[in-house]
Formats: sequence, structure tokens, C-alpha cells
Amino acid sequence: DYKPEFEFIDTYKYDELKTDKEKYAKAFKIQYNNQSPVDGKAIVEYYDNKKIVQNPPPPLLTREDMDKVYALPYTRAWHPSYDKVGGIAALSEVQFSITHNRGCFGGCAFCSIAFHQGRNVVSRSIESVVEEAKILTTLPGFKGYIHDVGGPTANFRYGPCEAVREGKKGVCKNRRCLAPTPCKNLICDQSEYVELLEKVAAVPKIKKVFVRSGVRFDYAVYDKDETFIDILAKKHVSGQLKVAPEHVSQNVLKYMGKPRREVYDKFSEKFYAINKKLKKEQYLVPYLMSSHPGSTLSDAVELAVYLKEHNLNPQQVQDFYPTPGTVSTCMFYTGIDPRTMKPVYVAKSPEEKAMQRALLQFKNPANFSLVAAALKKAGREDLIGFGRQCLIQPKYNTTGGKQK
Repeated sequence: DYKPEFEFIDTYKYDELKTDKEKYAKAFKIQYNNQSPVDGKAIVEYYDNKKIVQNPPPPLLTREDMDKVYALPYTRAWHPSYDKVGGIAALSEVQFSITHNRGCFGGCAFCSIAFHQGRNVVSRSIESVVEEAKILTTLPGFKGYIHDVGGPTANFRYGPCEAVREGKKGVCKNRRCLAPTPCKNLICDQSEYVELLEKVAAVPKIKKVFVRSGVRFDYAVYDKDETFIDILAKKHVSGQLKVAPEHVSQNVLKYMGKPRREVYDKFSEKFYAINKKLKKEQYLVPYLMSSHPGSTLSDAVELAVYLKEHNLNPQQVQDFYPTPGTVSTCMFYTGIDPRTMKPVYVAKSPEEKAMQRALLQFKNPANFSLVAAALKKAGREDLIGFGRQCLIQPKYNTTGGKQK
């Protein structure tokens, strides 16, 4: 008979959620849509004669709160109990990096930040970040380089629009801020992030400040002040810049919550043009994903053809795996897009997942059989041959005939 004192939403009984995938998808959407501290409600789920109540999200930290948290006297070292095992090797990757923000309104379907940090953005003051940079210069092993000034998305400093920034509303439930096209209310301004990087770079003993956690390339493209990409390439890239187009097929991108491939192409073209002008040899390292819900073999072939046309040979690719708290995982499990409640194709068999992944690395000889099988299954045997557009060449046996 317990009733929360605040407004709440009833969801489904656990026994129904275990067996009814449509109700599971609806329940996920209820939870996803109630992650804002401004308008999120408590959610009640039923287990036999019991109720589990998920409280509404707490208020966001203010900038002042963030500054206080990061001003605490952290040791910036592993716990002494790890001394006997030689410490924690992964610490070296982040020891001289700085987190300047929290939350992300990017809306990628495969990301769980919406649940554990929220879709709004709160950032630290420039003064707070500079003070931390000064501390890092005093640590053993510091060689003059700040490896990253970033967060969930490096080039976000504030929420997406005026209403969200002022706390009048939460981030929209039924649309994204950036994809497939930017919202008309989006405020796209990276000037404060540029100022932040400049102030950190001016700290004595700091030689260079890099950005490694990745920028949201569509946000950079949408900014009317086009100098950000120039500044990034000129001052803050250490040879390689990580970006996350994830795919090129519009069919897949719409499920991922990513912008159209033309947006990535525009960013890429400008980045390389700037580096050519600067006479710098710097590269984009695109994150790519195979077998995301919605991706068919034909979509994977489209991505492979794009890689061929742009002479890209990714050394690392990610095959989609379900992880808790994401729209993509809900789609993977239910075969339903919870945002629209429409069916979505999901590659689940080990054979198809292996073929989609192999297509992204079609140049690897070890993937020949999988790539050939994928192209035949997708009806794209035109891509097996000796033409410039072909992904692989046919193999021949010792008697001169084609291998099957």
C-alpha cells in the first residue's frame, strides 16, 4: 500500500516483462524518458506483492558544486593496497588528463550516459580546471603534456538550448538535439572550450594540451564560428584525432542516433585541408561499429565500400555487444525500437556478426572467406574481382580454376 509522496508512473509487472518483449520495450521507454531532474518522475515496478520504486533523478550539480568536488584533496594515486601487485597500469592513461564536464546531449543509442550522467551538461569553471592543471604539473612523471581536457563529449560546456540551460525544461523526450539534423533551438558555441584550452596551455611547465577523449564532430560542423577545427588541428592534436562516425549507412545511423554521413565527410574534408595547409601529417581515427541493431549485411557492405573509396583501413573495429541501460540493447533484445515501437532488424547469429565485422577489415587476408561469403549472401559478387571498386580478388587453385 506504499505510495510515494511525489508523482510517479506505474510500469509493468516483472512477470510480464520477463515474457512480453513489447511491454519490456515500453517499460524501457518510460525509464529513458524520466531521467531528467526537471521533469523526470518516479517509476514503480511490481514484483509479486511488492513494489520497487525508482526515485526521480536528483538535481544536477551546479558549476559551483562541480568546482568544489574537483577541489577536494585527491591523492591522484592508486590505493596503497595495490602496491603489492605493482599498481594499476591503466592509471598512466588518465593520470595527466582533466575532466571538465559531466553529462551529454549527444543522444547516441548505444551509450548509457543518459542514465548515469544525464542528457544535460554541467561543466567546471575555467579557473577550476586551470587549478587542477597546476597541480598536475607538480606530480612525479609529468613531462609537460596534458593528455586530455575532456569528458563524455570534449567540446560540450553547457546544455543544448536556452530552455534546458535555464532549467525550464528537460531535454526533449521524443527527439534528439543533434541528429539526424540539429534542432532549431540548439545553441552551438565552442568559444568557451577554446578559451579553456588556451588558459590551460598557458600554465607554466605545460608544453602542450591535447584533446583525446573525442569531440562531437557534428557539433563542430554546426558551429557558425568555423575556427574551432582549425585551432584543434593546429594546437591540440597529437598526430591522431579520435572521432565517432560509427557507420555511414543512413539506415543504421538513424537507429544509432548519429548524423548523416555527409556531416562526417564535411568535418573530415576540413580537418585534412587544414592539416595540408599547416603541412602537418595528422589523421582522423574513426570509431566504427558492426552489427548494430538495424544493420543488415547490405548496410555493412555499404560501409566497406565507403572505406575502400576513402582508402581507410581500420585496425580496430567494435562489434556491437549489448550493455545495460542503452536504447541499442533494448533493440537487440526485443527487436523493437522503443522510441517508435516499430520492429527493427537485429543480426544475432555468430555467423552474420562475424561477416559484418570482417567486412570492415576486408583488406585483412584472414577475413577473405568471411568477406566472400558476406558479399555472395548480400548479392554483391560484383565486388569480388579485379576492378578498382572491388573489395577482394577471387582466389585461384593451383590448376588455375576459381576456388569455391
